[in-house]
Amino acid sequence: MTPDKKQAEPFRLVIPFMLRQWARHPWLLAAILGGMGLATLTDVLVPIYAGRLVEAIATAGANREAALDQALAALGLLALLGLALLVGRVAGILAVIALTLRSMQHAGAGAFARVQRFSADWHANGFAGATVRRISRGMWAIDLLNDTILIALLPSALVLLGATLMLGWRWPAMGLLVAGGGLFYVALTLFLSLRWVAPASRLSNGWDSRLGGAMADAIGANNVVKAFAAEAREDDRLGWLIDKWRRRTRRGWRRGAASEALQTVTLLLLRIAVIGIVLWLWWQGQAGPGDVATVLTMFFMVQGYLRDVGYHISNLQRGVNEMEEFVHLFRTPQGIADAPDAIPARIDEGKIEFRKVTFRYGGHPDPLYRDLDLTIRAGESVGLVGPSGSGKTTLIKLIQRLHDVTGGAVLIDGQDVRGVTQGSLRSRIAIVQQEPVLLHRSLAENIAYARPGASLEDIGRAARLANAEDFIDRLPRGYATLVGERGVKLSGGERQRVALARAFLADAPVLILDEATSALDSESEAAIQQAMARLLVGRTAVVIAHRLATVRAMDRILVFDQGRVVEEGDHASLLDRPAGLYRRLFERQALELTQGR
Repeated sequence: MTPDKKQAEPFRLVIPFMLRQWARHPWLLAAILGGMGLATLTDVLVPIYAGRLVEAIATAGANREAALDQALAALGLLALLGLALLVGRVAGILAVIALTLRSMQHAGAGAFARVQRFSADWHANGFAGATVRRISRGMWAIDLLNDTILIALLPSALVLLGATLMLGWRWPAMGLLVAGGGLFYVALTLFLSLRWVAPASRLSNGWDSRLGGAMADAIGANNVVKAFAAEAREDDRLGWLIDKWRRRTRRGWRRGAASEALQTVTLLLLRIAVIGIVLWLWWQGQAGPGDVATVLTMFFMVQGYLRDVGYHISNLQRGVNEMEEFVHLFRTPQGIADAPDAIPARIDEGKIEFRKVTFRYGGHPDPLYRDLDLTIRAGESVGLVGPSGSGKTTLIKLIQRLHDVTGGAVLIDGQDVRGVTQGSLRSRIAIVQQEPVLLHRSLAENIAYARPGASLEDIGRAARLANAEDFIDRLPRGYATLVGERGVKLSGGERQRVALARAFLADAPVLILDEATSALDSESEAAIQQAMARLLVGRTAVVIAHRLATVRAMDRILVFDQGRVVEEGDHASLLDRPAGLYRRLFERQALELTQGR
């Protein structure tokens, strides 16, 4: 892509996006155009009546009373124009405020909804802090762009057009000078902003996003930073990023200052030319004192608008740059999207089938699964074991449709998961993860996350079944206790029991347990094993286990190795295979436990 195309790309993305936002509110847009148009028209007429007032005074002679009447009439008209200016501008600004707030609301909610539906891979590869910054910065960029375009640049363009017509109707040469000089100034400002200042600003914004992401990364993992006494290292890392941001931002600001100086020189030359021509017209007898006053007043008004155009175009460029990443969120493919004809899933029994499933991660030449056939009967509890990277976690992600198969199909109760809506599919699957993440809300809200309308009685019943009631009752605020960001105020075992209570309350026919006891002490593990046994009853359960004791009571155990099911059976039958992988894993864990004692 050439440099020119790179410069124009943000405008091609952002301006159509803004036009679509405006088109959603045509009456507000009409009110803005009407109000700003009225205010601009009054501004253009002011120099004419100011000139008449000066003409009346300058040519009063002996008939001072008639001159006074003319001057007072001009003054009255100037007062009426001022009132019309006030009404038009206030009406236009109020309409801009309404349009801006509605656009920010719609765009912000739309961006958040879209990010929520991006694939798990997208979220895994990005910083949460940087994403939040993109959305918030994009929302405020709408405010900046609306103010810049509708309150600043639109009146400036109308004033330049009106002044050109007014002056050109009386003195064509003057009209041409104002029009030509004004357009040259705008073109120069655009050139400097887009071709010189903008590249530096975009680079500065890029480092700003990296800076925000780095801060969020370090602050979000503060417990790890503290654990390794890495505060100084993180300070140094952030210091390096801030220094890069400072130098990139300094270059952008210096270029902005130089651009403003060149624009000021251009306006100064245009002012000298206009004053010189009006003096020549006066000398030639083609302009009287009132005409001179009209021209000078008109030009100084136009100059005021033009001087601000440079600032407004800089704001326009800044707003476009700040909104570019925001608009890209709406252009980024969702990764996993509902089919156009997707229907709500109907899952009652929970039978799961993998039919000739082939799956490869993006960029990997070799598939993880090749023609995998697997059936999990309704109500059956199945344990998944095997070395890291053998395909256990991928299996449950395919069941939830966090990834799409490369070939074949995954079916639940006979329905291809690609043919149903993702929301309805996942609402019928309860999951307890290895490291359950809680929202920074109350315990009651976290337990009821799968059923927001659940009563406190139902929430308490789920907590009892999950062996969570005792520790919750000991808290000063009980179920109203805030758990902290990602649940940091609770221990690992407490977070796990809250996650189990959430699964109990969801009451879904399909249950997934992803190494739910791998990082717990023996006492917490015993309480959670007991709760898990209750949770498995009457459900189709898929249990990933690092500790093989977790799957001993499963109806069936599948042993994975390099994407294949290499062994299958219950705990006893798998131990009877002397050279089996399951037996080797079991004996290794038993040896580790013995040595640990």
